[in-house]
Amino acid sequence: MTDPKPDQVPERKTSFLQRIPLAFGAFFRTFSDADFASRIDTLRPRGEAPSTPEMPSAAQPPMPAPEPEPLKELPPEAALQLLNMLQRDARLIDFAMENLSAYSDAEIGAAARVVHEGCRKVMSEHFSIEPVRPETEGSRITLDEGFDAAAIRLTGNVVGKPPFHGNLSHRGWRVVDIRLPKLTKGHDASVLAPAEVEL
Repeated sequence: MTDPKPDQVPERKTSFLQRIPLAFGAFFRTFSDADFASRIDTLRPRGEAPSTPEMPSAAQPPMPAPEPEPLKELPPEAALQLLNMLQRDARLIDFAMENLSAYSDAEIGAAARVVHEGCRKVMSEHFSIEPVRPETEGSRITLDEGFDAAAIRLTGNVVGKPPFHGNLSHRGWRVVDIRLPKLTKGHDASVLAPAEVEL
């Protein structure tokens, strides 16, 4: 039987336990023996950059939180104008500012009827109001994904994701048109009702 040629000698694998002292010996000898370190360097595949430990980067400052969108400011004149009309036609401010503890329920009910009629008159003259949902209250409805969360409020046991199935407890209201009168220049809208002096 002929001996195998040198290039045909099967490669002997070094076991894991044998590699442990070998690795430690090579590690420490690389520091103390420059020639040995050069021979180790020739074993690395060409083109492979020597690995360098990553230096810890300087602590990055935390990203600033996005600034909230500025709140939309509405002109106060429109709200004051509405209060003026509700006082003029419904005596709403008089009713709200009055201490009702001295009055009977019947007297309060009679005053509330006047306030109700006046408020209804102001709303019908200056606003077009319609229900958010066209269904009758108490009916069963389904809310699909993407429903308007600003126009529909979920109550009760709200879990999971749309579609939601529930009973319509309130139809909601939305304004579709506003017809407020224009104010003259120099008009003081903060005077909701002028003081009255009888002569």
